[in-house]
Amino acid sequence: MPTDEKPAVASSKPGRDALRLHPFYRGKIETVPKVPIRSLGDMAIWYTPGVAAPCRAIEAEPERVWEHTNRANSIAVVSDCTRVLGLGDIGPEAGLPVMEGKAMLFKYLGGVDAIPLCLDTRDPHAIVQTVKLLQPSFGGVNLEDIAQPKCFHVLDALRADPEVRIPVWHDDQQGTATVALAALLGALRVVGKRIDRVTIALIGVGAANVATAHLLLAAGVPIERLVAVDSQGILGPARDDIERRQVELAMKWRLCRQSNGERRRGGIREALAGADVCLAFSTSVVGTIRPEWVAGMARDAIVFACANPVPEIWPAEAKQAGARIAATGRSDFPNQVNNSLGFPGIFRGALDVRARTITDEMCLAAAAELAAVAAERGLREDYIIPAMDDESVYVREAVAVGMTAQEQGVARIAAARDELARIAARRIERARRMSRALEEAGVIEAMPELEEG
Repeated sequence: MPTDEKPAVASSKPGRDALRLHPFYRGKIETVPKVPIRSLGDMAIWYTPGVAAPCRAIEAEPERVWEHTNRANSIAVVSDCTRVLGLGDIGPEAGLPVMEGKAMLFKYLGGVDAIPLCLDTRDPHAIVQTVKLLQPSFGGVNLEDIAQPKCFHVLDALRADPEVRIPVWHDDQQGTATVALAALLGALRVVGKRIDRVTIALIGVGAANVATAHLLLAAGVPIERLVAVDSQGILGPARDDIERRQVELAMKWRLCRQSNGERRRGGIREALAGADVCLAFSTSVVGTIRPEWVAGMARDAIVFACANPVPEIWPAEAKQAGARIAATGRSDFPNQVNNSLGFPGIFRGALDVRARTITDEMCLAAAAELAAVAAERGLREDYIIPAMDDESVYVREAVAVGMTAQEQGVARIAAARDELARIAARRIERARRMSRALEEAGVIEAMPELEEG
């Protein structure tokens, strides 16, 4: 079918353009002053001797660091680059363009100042210690592209450590789970099914689907209605390969013991049989999920094929096989399930109340708000989740997250809903105005002409 080939061919052009434009701009981000510098005399205020006064104020009252510095709007994007996009373990230098891109999205979509930090270590304990040492300079940490099961250990260790006083989250886990849940809520409303009564097949049990399973349970999905499949088959109590690693694969072992209430055996085909929902975050190979397996799913089936850059099954194939709703991680198809809908607004909300952590409830609030925006715009089979260019999404997410953080007692400051909306909108609009102004002034050089096709 024509949709099998065209998207893959078209996807090569962004790569060619990127190879030309990245060297032209020497990367994607830079640091600029946010204060007026009318003359060198102003340096006496911003640097020595004037800067000694805020230093002493912070020394006397450490909490004043949030007022006298940019810490309240700064996060670190931390990665060891052992699982970068679909590229795998490519090393910290090769991973830096991705982390710069992440920082760019944080700024443009959420008004958050993000610093990419690619670490020259594969030791999870070293990553944990590095994050702890970085705390005085940042309001939060976004872990990125860390291979599993190491990513589970790093995130869990940092979230449980009482010495960690700022939010730390792993976007490949919590970000993916939040956006996937939001899309699923929209899809279920379209097909008229309840989240607590559907059977969900999880295809792939890596960082994304492990976290998605965790959030699905928090959202009310009975664990026995989950059927998870990894490269060795359906998870069940007989999986002694996982039992031997149950400490490092705790959630996976829980799924072995408690999910799959029908005690199915086999692989993807058997997991999808009669299932209402397929949530696939697995191998980026078309054909990982076959049309005839989709045909064996329940009526009004929902198929999320989210491997990047190539989904497990093309959306047209899934729909021709009987799926009513199909989603991917790609921007060139409807229903894009992309983390960029989550992390900018969620961190915006966490930072605006100076949260100490990002809880499951904050993620649930973000997912519910994303689903609410989609519902207000008009849900349909090809629109189950808002698009990234819907600017209101990030403000509304920020407010939902900030209010939930206050309700849970993890916020350092209190703010009313309207105030949080004003703060978030101002921050985000400022970031976009800055980008436009720099481009209009020629400070950001005009993009050179690119080849056609």
